[in-house]
Amino acid sequence: MDVRAGIIVLFCLMGFTCAEPVKFLDCGSTTGKVVTVDIAPCPIQPCELHRGVSYSVNVTFNSDVLSQTSTALVHGIIAGVPVPFPIPIEDGCKSGIVCPIQQQHKYNYVNLLPVKTQYPSIKLVVEWELRDDNNKDLFCIRFPVKIVS
Repeated sequence: MDVRAGIIVLFCLMGFTCAEPVKFLDCGSTTGKVVTVDIAPCPIQPCELHRGVSYSVNVTFNSDVLSQTSTALVHGIIAGVPVPFPIPIEDGCKSGIVCPIQQQHKYNYVNLLPVKTQYPSIKLVVEWELRDDNNKDLFCIRFPVKIVS
């Protein structure tokens, strides 16, 4: 009986931790192509981001270029105005990617999206870019979110 209860708990936890592919728009990926975007936890879309919680963002992409470095930039688009959204690690080479980035390879970029307690409850679009050595976008994606308390 304890084994069955453990298995049920395990499956429930997997449901909370498994990321669901998120609908996104490509906003100008010039040196790469996005395959999938996953945010965990995000059981419904647009993702409801709770203040004081960090969310795992996983972007799978293919690179069209060789690049020694990669730098992430994140903005919240509010009423058409991009507002910088700080992330813990801007260096893509420290976010699941082994650099140098090779041409025609698939990569899984993973980072955290912290939602500060000071953020207002609001609907917005997150724009996430990962730039190569030449400041061109390996990927640029936009996805809608809703910040809630």
